[in-house]
Amino acid sequence: MDQLTLRWFARDLNARGELVANTLSDPVGESLLQDNKRRLQSLIDRAIQDERMVAIGLCTPDGTMLVRTAQFPKSLSCANASVISQQPEPRLRIDGGPVHVGVHPVNNETGRVADLVLLHDLSFVDRRSLDTRRYLIVLISCLGLVMALITMVVAQLSWRGWVSGVRAIMRGEGLLSPMLAPSGGNSAPPPELEPFAADLRARLRDLEDEYRRAQGPEAEWNPERLRQLLHTRMRGDQVIVVSNREPYIHEKEGEHVVVKRPASGLVTAVEPVMRACSGTWIAHGSGSGDKLVVDSRDRVRVPPGKEEYTLRRLWLTPEEEQGYYYGFANEGLWPLCHVAHVRPVFRESDWEAYKHVNQRFADAVVAEARSEDPIVLVQDYHFALLPAMIRKRLPRATILTFWHIPWPNPESFGICPWRREILQGMLGSTILGFHTRYHCKNFLETVDRYLEARIEHEHSTISFQQDTTLIEAYPISIEWPTDTMVSRWPSVSACRAKLMERLDLPHDHKVAVGVDRFDYTKGILERLHAVERMLEKYPEWIGRFSFVQVAAPSRSSLEEYKSFQDRIHRVTARINERFGHAGYAPVHLLAQHFGHEAVNELYRAADVCLVTSLHDGMNLVCKEFVAARDDEQGVLILSRFAGAAREMPEALIVNPYHVEELADALLRSITMPPAEQRERMASLRMTVREFNVYRWAGRMLADAGRTRLRERIEARVQRHQDHHADAAPLLH
Repeated sequence: MDQLTLRWFARDLNARGELVANTLSDPVGESLLQDNKRRLQSLIDRAIQDERMVAIGLCTPDGTMLVRTAQFPKSLSCANASVISQQPEPRLRIDGGPVHVGVHPVNNETGRVADLVLLHDLSFVDRRSLDTRRYLIVLISCLGLVMALITMVVAQLSWRGWVSGVRAIMRGEGLLSPMLAPSGGNSAPPPELEPFAADLRARLRDLEDEYRRAQGPEAEWNPERLRQLLHTRMRGDQVIVVSNREPYIHEKEGEHVVVKRPASGLVTAVEPVMRACSGTWIAHGSGSGDKLVVDSRDRVRVPPGKEEYTLRRLWLTPEEEQGYYYGFANEGLWPLCHVAHVRPVFRESDWEAYKHVNQRFADAVVAEARSEDPIVLVQDYHFALLPAMIRKRLPRATILTFWHIPWPNPESFGICPWRREILQGMLGSTILGFHTRYHCKNFLETVDRYLEARIEHEHSTISFQQDTTLIEAYPISIEWPTDTMVSRWPSVSACRAKLMERLDLPHDHKVAVGVDRFDYTKGILERLHAVERMLEKYPEWIGRFSFVQVAAPSRSSLEEYKSFQDRIHRVTARINERFGHAGYAPVHLLAQHFGHEAVNELYRAADVCLVTSLHDGMNLVCKEFVAARDDEQGVLILSRFAGAAREMPEALIVNPYHVEELADALLRSITMPPAEQRERMASLRMTVREFNVYRWAGRMLADAGRTRLRERIEARVQRHQDHHADAAPLLH
């Protein structure tokens, strides 16, 4: 506007200058003919009385200054004035003020006789520009105020529709096409939010692609990255783990208390996560020396010597442990979920004990929580009721429940008399994780069969009693050994020599190993039958092959486990009697607990590892074996009914119920060329290293972080909605 105004006034001043020059042409011409400078001076002095005229000068055609007024700058010559007047903005400053420079010819009958230099005051232009600016600011402000008032009125009228639409989009509703919506559902956002939803769909696709690329091989998960995730996405929120089995057991041996790590896949997976998160682990204290090392609040810092997180122990009476753990959990839920041809047993007294112990653990979580919204990781089938109990006491908590065992189909689960109570308890979780998509599908179908809940299969969510639970697959894994850990391991040759010396076997003997708890779901009996069948079919391997089974005693007080262990001992004795001879036993049954280092040495010494689970959530033995073989030798035989089979196709995948197939796979493994072993093992190691336990935990915690962020946004929207609802009567 300033530039435009200046051009307008410059044009007006030029027109005024032409008018002045034309008016003075005749008297100036006469005075020049008479050479009367006094009259010329008088003429220009009278002309300067115009309010906008600053100074006037009269120049000859050759550029000589004849006369000028008192205010005409002495430094301004006729030539300079002519140059300035020809510029786009012919202006200069006199005494700090802007003036317009105009050079106009003075003509008579003979032609141009002189040039009149006129200097006009331009300060009025700046004053008028300032006035215009003020008027524009007032106008724009008024328009903005009117638009704001209109917007507020429209927003007030449609506020509830907008809020419900935004909340629906944040929950993911309406982001897919209506064709994918559940029958009878309305997944489309309100019309006023459709452009926003379309743009959000595109952005979500881009973000998902970026997220998946970020999860590629270049983004290695480790303790530091897990800590960074907790400190950035979750702002260092408190993490609490709840499990039945404790990560460290203190046993009293004479006058001393020794620390042991239990043989548990759950502990193997979760304990590295707690070291990275530095949180609190609540578990049942079962060791004979556990009470000797805790403080007054039943807490102890672990691991011993490092003290990276807190272990809070709960003490159960023998009656509670019998009913809750041995009874309902392991005689009821365990065989029910594993479908391992053992009848589940359900007693009313066991169910009451199960509920009571779950409530005790819920009370412990509330006592350990430092805020209203901790992150609680509930582990396994011992605590199916715990999520809803925690949700009742801590409504803002983020509860991640991970089910470490398989989930059966709806028909099988229907055997449980308290199926509704168990499902309702589990749906208190924010996120409910299983090992595989197949188990997630079974759970969704089970809820659909037995509860009145809203299930969105495209989003894998269940809405029950105003709470929404995400059902997701998180394949569990192990901690990948660091270079420092590997450097402390004995060499493969040293491990092999130690094993051969212990079993009194020649160096070139082929050895297959199995490492499990003494459990009927692990397929120990099936692999013994396979060993027997292989020696029948290929008798040339008698005396050249042995199978070593490490079976840590577990739940020996239960009748099913006791009879199973007795049967394994009888079958072992029969095979050794049939194919063994002096100095040679085809099967070595080591029914004792082996420490982590001893098991690792066994993995490194073996030619083959047998994992023949009849039904398993994941089974981490196969991943531990792969991690131990940094020499890229050894063969893994893996049951197709273990969750790990979907991640590890390079193993020899078998049906453990098919004795012939398993026996042939055993022969193929001990005769496999080293080059093929190296190719398979290298690929397996790459998979296990990339998909390690920190990635498993990181995915769950990242999903929890996104859920917490969405809930906080929804809470803010709700507060704004409530605020506007309260303010509406006042506005009226």
